[in-house]
Amino acid sequence: MKNSIAICPGSFDPVTNGHLDIITRAANMFDKVIVVVAYNANKKHCFTPDERVEMIKKCIPDLLNVEVVHFDGLLASYAADCGATAIIKGLRAMSDFEYEFQMALTNKKLNPNVETLFLTTDAQNMYLSSSMVRQIASMNGDISSFVPEAIRQDIIDRINSKK
Repeated sequence: MKNSIAICPGSFDPVTNGHLDIITRAANMFDKVIVVVAYNANKKHCFTPDERVEMIKKCIPDLLNVEVVHFDGLLASYAADCGATAIIKGLRAMSDFEYEFQMALTNKKLNPNVETLFLTTDAQNMYLSSSMVRQIASMNGDISSFVPEAIRQDIIDRINSKK
């Protein structure tokens, strides 16, 4: 799939080792990957979109073919605007699949030129979610094995400031 552009959307609130695994693998498959930090009105965010963009950038300095942006709108439209032919979604478990499958069909209807590709997460990250990281951090638990060292303290500081 060389000579192509993929987008890797998510809330990334905060970015986890599971997210970075998917981003890194996508970067190895495509010439360019655009990580799209999306706004989800159904979620209460801990970090602003700009903060999430900066945290991801801190974690991927060696991935030269990865760009990180914030976008607030239809993903299918963004894919068309940037020339992406693929949307990369990570799946942790079968429970993720039904929702992601529905989104893939919707995006295909809105933009027939884009395909959704599902990557299964590494087994060590199958249970990991941003909300779990926030919960563990809020109870002063050790999140060092769940998030990159480059942003661990940022997460702890934000969680502690909200107490």
